[in-house]
Amino acid sequence: MNILLEVLNKINAFLWGAPSMILLVGTGLFLTFALKGLQFTKLWYAFKLAFTPDKEDSEAEGDVSNFKALMTSLAGMIGNGNIAGIATAITLGGPGALFWMWVVGLIGMSTKYAEAVLAQIYRVKNPNGEYSSGPMYYIERGLGKKWKPLAIGFAFFAGIAALGTGNAVQSNTIADVMDNSFHVTGWVTGVLLVILTGLIIFGGIKRISNVAGVFVPVLAILYIAGSMLILILNFDQIIPAFGLIFHHAFTPVSAAGGFTGFVVTQAIQHGVSKGIFSNEAGMGTVAMIAGNAKTSHPAKQGLVAMTGTFIVTIIVCSMTGLVLVITGFWDPSGGLLSGVEHNANLDGGALTSAAFGAVLGVIGEYIVSISVVFFGFSTIIAWYVYGSKSFEYLFGVKYVGIYGVLFLAATYIGSVADLKLVWAFADMANALMIIPNLIGLLLLYKVVKQQTENYFANPIEKEQLQKNA
Repeated sequence: MNILLEVLNKINAFLWGAPSMILLVGTGLFLTFALKGLQFTKLWYAFKLAFTPDKEDSEAEGDVSNFKALMTSLAGMIGNGNIAGIATAITLGGPGALFWMWVVGLIGMSTKYAEAVLAQIYRVKNPNGEYSSGPMYYIERGLGKKWKPLAIGFAFFAGIAALGTGNAVQSNTIADVMDNSFHVTGWVTGVLLVILTGLIIFGGIKRISNVAGVFVPVLAILYIAGSMLILILNFDQIIPAFGLIFHHAFTPVSAAGGFTGFVVTQAIQHGVSKGIFSNEAGMGTVAMIAGNAKTSHPAKQGLVAMTGTFIVTIIVCSMTGLVLVITGFWDPSGGLLSGVEHNANLDGGALTSAAFGAVLGVIGEYIVSISVVFFGFSTIIAWYVYGSKSFEYLFGVKYVGIYGVLFLAATYIGSVADLKLVWAFADMANALMIIPNLIGLLLLYKVVKQQTENYFANPIEKEQLQKNA
């Protein structure tokens, strides 16, 4: 097993190395220029579409509202990557990693937009009467049958990633927190997760989206409120924190004592990789829920979908990052906030929890613990959508129930097992999802551009945009 793990780690080091980072960021930059910086010029309008009910959309074809589709997508994105992942990025790359996370998030918004637009255009209705969509559909239907092997490859790796990264890894993290913070043993947590997950996922996309529509806003508000309280209590350190972030995005962090310091390349590498992991831009996951949305035009759902990346990266990840920088927990030798004791052995979610606890006491630690548990659970149910859509594409809708059973088994196993090998397999599957999806996006960008120009050329939309300018 150790040999297999070592081999997988080497494969992942290559797959998640410079070539894939360049491909991901390059695709985002290309789409940003092709769409004329739409994620910047139409951002306010996109938020209005996301959070304002539209009668025209409610009467359109689809399974759920575009708001619930966004919440389901956010359920998959706002997970432990935003708590543990950001802590890892900053402790391995310094405060400057947060700057590069912002950059990749803003660029990735155009990628998310394109994924959602193509999901709407190439979606299909399955025998159960629900819509199915995703990169596998726009690759096969948009590029032609000869590209089907690429579509199959995406679906296969997405199904594996859903069992691993989207499920077992999340249940493992939840079990650890439940044990450490609430003294609930792993097998009990596993049984509870299996029951709750089963009750939700077997209710179909509408039940999943209804749960996400309640869970995600409440959890996000709780976590952001805790972060904001820490920032308010230390408001005089906010500007110095931003100063550190911008400074170390381009300048190495010097070593001091036992602290090894960071070089700029580490800030870029960890900021970009953890940014992509947290917002999923380029992975194609948003396309597997965006096709279920009721919307009068594909471009509208694209605009709604891209707000998710902004919410996750620019808001939620920034809250975690600023708290870590202000409290100094990114640096074992000390930080901006004096009088705080540091523990150099902490990392990931434990480090974030300690940073919250240093300012808010046990309440801060519980905010992080509760967030980890419920963010992780919301991620599990969202990734079931992605995995089941992939399984449906590969084997047909009548066999999706089998995937549901496998999914629940992975939920329980994750809560009681050592998952180093699962982590490695899941990381590889995540990387191998990205390649076919980005190929599809690049080859179909003209379709996205045409739909975008068609939508904004509409006189009614022009008038609406002018009102919101």
